[in-house]
Amino acid sequence: MKKILGLLAFSLLFSLSTFAQHRGVGGGGHIPAHGPAPVRTPHPVQENRHFNDKAGHPDAPHVHSNGKWIGHDTGRDDLHYHVDHPWEHGRFTGGFGRDHRWHLGGGGPNRFWFGGFYFSVAPYDLGFCNDWLWDSDDVVIYEDPDHDGYYLAYNVRLGTYVHVLYLGS
Repeated sequence: MKKILGLLAFSLLFSLSTFAQHRGVGGGGHIPAHGPAPVRTPHPVQENRHFNDKAGHPDAPHVHSNGKWIGHDTGRDDLHYHVDHPWEHGRFTGGFGRDHRWHLGGGGPNRFWFGGFYFSVAPYDLGFCNDWLWDSDDVVIYEDPDHDGYYLAYNVRLGTYVHVLYLGS
């Protein structure tokens, strides 16, 4: 009986610490109601930028539970997200926003898929998706209002997002 109570107490303690990590930031099932608004006043592009705006927040672009998109603030002229031929493979037609949750089916950052749709992560964002589970995480796709040709893939488990190019179906 003592072992069962000890195991139960340990499980509860572990659950509480996991819940506390997501307070104030997305993840843990939170899905933003909409994508980011277009940037009106761009922030200068900084190399080696950090995104952990508060203690316990990820050092990757993320979305707060109040809908604020952290890291999407450099505007249209950010050369990291320039595409010579936007939508070269067509446009994603699977649906946007929290009503369209997709289960990753495999691959990796250079080419991943779900529902017969294929994407790749922007080269500049590769370091922000090292902890994504490419065969089991759920993502939500949002349109990127500032970077023609790119979409934003939001990882529901982590509350982080990356810029992605649609490769077709």
